[in-house]
Amino acid sequence: MTRQALIIDCDPGVDDAVALMLAFGSEAFELLAITAVGGNVPVVKTARNARILRQIAGREDVPVFMGADRPLRREPAGAGEFHGAEGLGDMAPFEPDAPCADGHAADAIIALVMARPAKSVALAVLGPLTNLALALRREPALAGRLGPVAVMGGARSEGGNITASAEFNIWADPDAAAEVLATGCDVILFGLDATHQVRATGERIAALEAVGKPMADAAASMMRFSQRIEREIVGWDAPPLHDPCPVAWLLEPALFTLQPCRVSVETDSDLTRGHTAVEFREAVAGTLPHRWAIAADADGIFALIADAVR
Repeated sequence: MTRQALIIDCDPGVDDAVALMLAFGSEAFELLAITAVGGNVPVVKTARNARILRQIAGREDVPVFMGADRPLRREPAGAGEFHGAEGLGDMAPFEPDAPCADGHAADAIIALVMARPAKSVALAVLGPLTNLALALRREPALAGRLGPVAVMGGARSEGGNITASAEFNIWADPDAAAEVLATGCDVILFGLDATHQVRATGERIAALEAVGKPMADAAASMMRFSQRIEREIVGWDAPPLHDPCPVAWLLEPALFTLQPCRVSVETDSDLTRGHTAVEFREAVAGTLPHRWAIAADADGIFALIADAVR
């Protein structure tokens, strides 16, 4: 079997944690690196959390690189109310055995992608796009070398989750998102329109708890925390599982319906900061260089997660 070479750029984060468990447990991936960015919590915590999750999964073979600690030109903004102060929900953090790898995440992305055949390395971006924007600034040729860039970010018909029209990852660093979308990278966006269809119901969480393995326990714990917090803050019984969607698409593209589009990001207005304007009309947009997820098969995605954590 030919495995997909993959880098995961993330800001763990409870749903990032589930996405990492999905990737760690999937033999279809050659997981080259985890790169951490500041987002849900500060980067020193996201890098630590990535290493904690790596240790739980027994995947110390995968290097973790620390990246940007702040957006390109904004003040950092976190989402600890949805992820816990440490970013891991109810899990007590600890100092992992293995440290971060040397070097900045942006430089690691450049080195790993440029050393491989063109279009052979996929990138899953599960947090703000700051690390990728910095990498593209440092090496513009990266845009033509990257394989698919599967991004959890954006909102259209569902509205936003941080403002009325903006999703958190894009809102946190809209300038980085706008730069990445303008480079010619093959960007596929999994926004709230699709991720809100993937819900961690009590039945689905219980099925993971029944597996009785460390990776399954960690994933289920994250979902239980999200279930409680979403009930308290939003009033939902089943929280959406955002970040596993790009990873699941790389494993099983048929689980999603994508539509060609052009996505632009609002960077100037405070009122609509991070709004993703998704244009499906080629007559209006000219070309449609991006793809937007409009539907997701939740049962299929949870089946992938269950298989991975066993």
